Amino acid sequence: MDVLEWLSATAPAVALRRSATLYMVVNAAHILSIGLLVGAILPLDLRLAGCFRKVPVAVVAPFLSRSAGVGLVLAIATGFCLFSVRAVEYAGNPAFLTKLGLIAVGLLNVLVVHVGQGWRTATTVGILSPAVRVSAALSAAIWIAALVAGRWIGFL
Repeated sequence: MDVLEWLSATAPAVALRRSATLYMVVNAAHILSIGLLVGAILPLDLRLAGCFRKVPVAVVAPFLSRSAGVGLVLAIATGFCLFSVRAVEYAGNPAFLTKLGLIAVGLLNVLVVHVGQGWRTATTVGILSPAVRVSAALSAAIWIAALVAGRWIGFL
């Protein structure tokens, strides 16, 4: 708790609490980052799961994967800023903890897919292994669930 209380007392957290405009800008940046993240992941996952077969995986996968990565980094940075405003409260919020758990599972899924041979084969040759297809479907479900959990935070 001491670390969370310290985080809530830092200058950036205090500035966000004191300025509705600054908080709104960071919150909007967080929403846009999540939009970039999910907006890149869902079409990628759908393609990897077998939809849109006319769209070449080797062409769209690298771009969408990088776009999702940028969205993720920005969402984490802005999310951390928003978390700092009420760190103690958020740390006890079940929806927030669920969101973090889902993000961790989503990142683990990304790591497993990207390290495996199936990703290299998909992005170079365009052949999708059953494991990549299953991971893509799982990924879509995980990231949508994380999005829902994030919205749930404000209601608890």
